[in-house]
Amino acid sequence: METLPTDNGKIKELFKQAIMEAMEEKREVVHDLLVEAMEDLAMIRAIQEGEETEQVSRDEVFKLLEGTA
Repeated sequence: METLPTDNGKIKELFKQAIMEAMEEKREVVHDLLVEAMEDLAMIRAIQEGEETEQVSRDEVFKLLEGTA
């Protein structure tokens, strides 16, 4: 059984290599994870911005979406 290195630099290098291999072998999965993370960040920003604006009625929102406002 192989022993794990105790040198932090070696552990860091092994971790980097493992991440790079995973990214190369599972490009689609990594892409999907990154897209989902970016969407989550955009939603967080939108919610934060929305908390700082005045409230409007549901009807006003739908009129805007329908282009009748």
